[in-house]
Order: sequence, then structure tokens, then C-alpha cells
Amino acid sequence: MKKSLITPEGLFLILFFSLLNSNIISAQKKDQMVRMSEIEIVPEYLEEYKAILKEESEASVRLEPGVIAIFPMFQKENPNQLRILEIYANKESYQSHLKTPHFLVYKTSTLKMVKSLKLVDMDPLDAEAMPEMFKKYN
Repeated sequence: MKKSLITPEGLFLILFFSLLNSNIISAQKKDQMVRMSEIEIVPEYLEEYKAILKEESEASVRLEPGVIAIFPMFQKENPNQLRILEIYANKESYQSHLKTPHFLVYKTSTLKMVKSLKLVDMDPLDAEAMPEMFKKYN
């Protein structure tokens, strides 16, 4: 597998600058799709899964204008439990994302690694505040 050159800090900066882009934020406030993916990984696949997910999330934010954020995290005390904050400009952007080559590689190559998956659609409490939230990140 090809090693990604993007660091976690670099991925976060991509997220940060995407959220600061006021044109994207204003265009997607009403129609945006926010989701929290709750994933449990089979322990022996954890490192391989994280590498694949990291590459896929970076590519999604970099290549897809409608993908505002795909921000994976894992629980400190239970690293097999991952959460992914996903923010799309709208449902069409999400549907388009599901058909991209990088997502299809991620999905097919990690099937045996996922013990459980729950997709929870969310409503942001204050979408207009999103750009302000990330201004403090240096």
C-alpha cells in the first residue's frame, strides 16, 4: 500500500481551511449533511485500518469540493472504537462521495476489519459558528 504523505496535523489544517472558506459555509448551511460514524474495528486489523482510513479521509477532503470534513478520531482508552465526524455540503455531495474511487477502495479493503458500524445523522446546533470555532487553531 502506498504511504500517505499527509500528517494528522496536515489533515486537520485541511479541515480548518475548508471550514474557514465562507463561500462553502454559507452555501451549505441549510442543506449540509452532518454525520457521526461510530465504528468498532477488529483488534488485529487496527493499524492497517487506521492507515487506510487516514488516506481515504485526506483524499476526500482534498479532492471533493462537497466534502467539508472527514475527521477520524479514536477513543484513548479503547482505540478499537473510532468516530468519524463527516460534514458534506449537501446530500448530493455525500452520494457523490460514495462513488469515488478512493472511497470504494476504503470500503472494499476494510470490510473484514469492521466489527460494527453505526451511522448517526446529526443536526448542528449552530452551523454559522463553524468558521469561528476553527479560527483559534494554530
